[in-house]
Amino acid sequence: MSQTDKTKRNYSVGIRPIDRTIARLTRMTGDVRNHDLVSQLMTTVAKIGREKLSRGDLKVINTTLKELRYTFKVFKPYRTIRKVAVFGSARTKESAEIYKSAQDFGRHMVQNDWMIITGGSSGIMRAAQEGAGRTRSFGLNILLPFEQNVNPTIEGDKKLIHFKYFFTRKLAFIKESDATVLYPGGFGTHDEGMESLTLSQTGKNNPRPIVLVDTPRGNYWAAWFRFVEQYLLNKKLIDPDDYLLPTLVRDPKEACQIVLDFYRTYHSLRYVGNQTVIRLKHEISNDHLKRLNRYFSSIVTGGKVEKTNPLPVESDEPELHNLPRLKMNFDRKSYGKLKRFIVYLNEG
Repeated sequence: MSQTDKTKRNYSVGIRPIDRTIARLTRMTGDVRNHDLVSQLMTTVAKIGREKLSRGDLKVINTTLKELRYTFKVFKPYRTIRKVAVFGSARTKESAEIYKSAQDFGRHMVQNDWMIITGGSSGIMRAAQEGAGRTRSFGLNILLPFEQNVNPTIEGDKKLIHFKYFFTRKLAFIKESDATVLYPGGFGTHDEGMESLTLSQTGKNNPRPIVLVDTPRGNYWAAWFRFVEQYLLNKKLIDPDDYLLPTLVRDPKEACQIVLDFYRTYHSLRYVGNQTVIRLKHEISNDHLKRLNRYFSSIVTGGKVEKTNPLPVESDEPELHNLPRLKMNFDRKSYGKLKRFIVYLNEG
């Protein structure tokens, strides 16, 4: 047993009456499948109570836990539906060309059975949700004293969630979406875009399409790319593959297609010990598998990319059991190349 497993197994308050009470309460929840995690959550709460933290600290923990619990409850019935997070300025006017583009993008995604997640406010957020419609929209609103009013499309809907903290809201955006689409915006748009890029670059989130959308004559994202190339790429602050993580397009239909193409063959991945398991929507040919091994041998540490059946640990995802799979010993550092691997996988 690893040291990590021992720590999880021995995680307790260390006071018998409290630990027995936690065990009893855990059984009362009825969540047999996640018994260990429910027990750890209760143990953490008990530890917090005994550590006599300040009231301010307790408020942060309490609000964070409540916001995340409610968020996951709202999203749970829709987990089998792909979703795209759309970011952009709340100040974009309805008359702007880029506003119409965001409307069209939302419409295209819904026509392909996707759902839209925005901040639920005005500008680009309103436009994308107007295109998608209320039924296929989520709104993750941040409570601010200005600017963040709720748009009419999502107002009053059960899929509208209000957040106090930006960090819980950003976690929800990333966790519950399968793609990130960025329209021109201010600090908030850059914050949310950089979060997606950083998590993809470091492997803290599974690979995803990150699409930057502008108008045919717009220069917003082109200027951003020039900055990244000159000051990050050329000064070796990022790798060439990191530079390829985002994609610039000037047409909402093209943005939609890039998102859809990313999931043409690729379905999802999971890390199991030293192995990376890639679930597929359909089998790939042996010739295409050979090409994957030839072109991406640099990211495999020993062995090769090969077809596989579901691994035993994947039994907790029975809904994915019938999907074909690949497995490899991915080096767990070349995440830009891993995204290129998936793009190439989809081309076969």
